[in-house]
Amino acid sequence: MAFACTIPAVATQLADDARVRITRWDFAPGATTGWHEHAMDYAIVFVTDGVMEIEVDGTVTQIAMAAGAAYSRPAGIRHDVRNAGAAPMSFVEVEMK
Repeated sequence: MAFACTIPAVATQLADDARVRITRWDFAPGATTGWHEHAMDYAIVFVTDGVMEIEVDGTVTQIAMAAGAAYSRPAGIRHDVRNAGAAPMSFVEVEMK
């Protein structure tokens, strides 16, 4: 299953050095990242409140985001992320090299 969307999320690289890659992701309502897999472990810090959906292996999980909250994931999980809310949402992704 793939999220039905014609709006891509906007990625803005904030830093990329020998230790980390930091990217801000901005999503209009319904926007998606598209299918991808991280080669590095990473952490997400929410900039806005919102409703995010993550699809992994055909299972969609909905997460109520709170600005300032965070989580981390290991590398190697193929997934797609969608803004399931009615307002724009943003988070900052920090990939550990």
